[in-house]
Amino acid sequence: MTDTTSNKMWGGRFAAGPDAIMEAINASISFDQRMAAQDIAGSRAHAAMLAAQNIINDSDADAIREGLLTVLSEIEGGTFNYSTALEDIHMNVEARLKEIIGEPAGRLHTGRSRNDQVATDFKLWVRDQFDAAETGLLALIKALLGQADAGAGWVMPGFTHLQTAQPVTWGHHMMAYVEMFGRDLSRMRDARARMNESPLGAAALAGTSFPIDREMTAQALGFDRPSANSLDAVSDRDFALEFLSAASICAMHLSRFAEELVIWSSAQFRFVTLSDRFSTGSSIMPQKKNPDAAELIRAKIGRIMGANVALMMVMKGLPLAYSKDMQEDKEQVFDAADNLMLALAAMEGMVKDMSANCDSLAAAAGSGFSTATDLADWLVRVLGLPFRDAHHITGSLVALAEKQGCDLPDLTIEQMKSAHDGITVDVFDVLGVENSVNSRMSYGGTAPEQVRKQIARWKGLVG
Repeated sequence: MTDTTSNKMWGGRFAAGPDAIMEAINASISFDQRMAAQDIAGSRAHAAMLAAQNIINDSDADAIREGLLTVLSEIEGGTFNYSTALEDIHMNVEARLKEIIGEPAGRLHTGRSRNDQVATDFKLWVRDQFDAAETGLLALIKALLGQADAGAGWVMPGFTHLQTAQPVTWGHHMMAYVEMFGRDLSRMRDARARMNESPLGAAALAGTSFPIDREMTAQALGFDRPSANSLDAVSDRDFALEFLSAASICAMHLSRFAEELVIWSSAQFRFVTLSDRFSTGSSIMPQKKNPDAAELIRAKIGRIMGANVALMMVMKGLPLAYSKDMQEDKEQVFDAADNLMLALAAMEGMVKDMSANCDSLAAAAGSGFSTATDLADWLVRVLGLPFRDAHHITGSLVALAEKQGCDLPDLTIEQMKSAHDGITVDVFDVLGVENSVNSRMSYGGTAPEQVRKQIARWKGLVG
């Protein structure tokens, strides 16, 4: 026989309490206790509004306010006893509040439901994650700007298909990630602005007959406005999905950069040296320095994107308004947020600490016929050839250099003329990697002057 008094918050309707299995599947306190601060903030705002609207008296409101502060102190101090029988953070807080202040605690839930309460708590929590992601992204962007500033003129190979393409600069490559993470920052800010409407006061689904002031509670909790439709307010989890979507794209960018760091730090590339703080050794191979932090960041996209898909699947078939399925909205969001913030912090640390190996970068920049496009451009610009003809001539010279076992700048002028008689010694001026990158002066190009302009622009944007 189960205890019929195990949950008096809703037990009046039922003759028997939930058995152990139902209690286990129904309870969310094991994870939603993370929203304790948000829950208490929402309750304090609600109580103050009820008093201002003369729905409860000032004495009860004062008792509720002081009691909630006591509950918060217990939670923050680690002395609060959570009960699975009370299901969730809302009932746990309210039950403890009743133990502290007695009857006035029962007036707190006037004019609201657990449906709008949980939507409010979760929105407040996710809003905090948007803010944390913004902080992490700004720190990472600034670390990348530091690397770009230091190496605005360092030449390195640019790749397509992971094959040498054209010379670029270290600063230009770092600024590519500034642009990527800058878009992530924009997405976070945009989604935060869109989600900043208060569900509190929507009650179960239809609003309430009490003369509540939803503008007051929205303002007290830092929302821009109350949500305009009570059905939508308790049904909506778009804000969590948008966070997971933006987090997934950001994690994908982090994974791409992590992959490059894994490649660059290998003995075959030696483009960068990662600090000991973000590397590990091998248990049997003493020479190893493994980029474990980068590899772990690379893997985070799996669980973050998985959370996005999981919540989408929870929400896709739900009728309005609230369904218990929506209790499954939190754990994956909590996990994704934790892992995104950790990945951002780890990547910032790696970027700040890593050292570019300029000699290896420069040597690689000049290999693999990286200035072939410069030769083709010279043929067009100086000799007036159609680009397709210039492309063909350059290809034949690349083949000749391959046969000779050398690079384009190592061919003689006679060998160059064998492909086109109009080629002069001036062509060698464009075959150096320094000349190549310096010539890329188009807006957004890799020329150090252009890179420094972009660095200055971004410093102005992020401070």
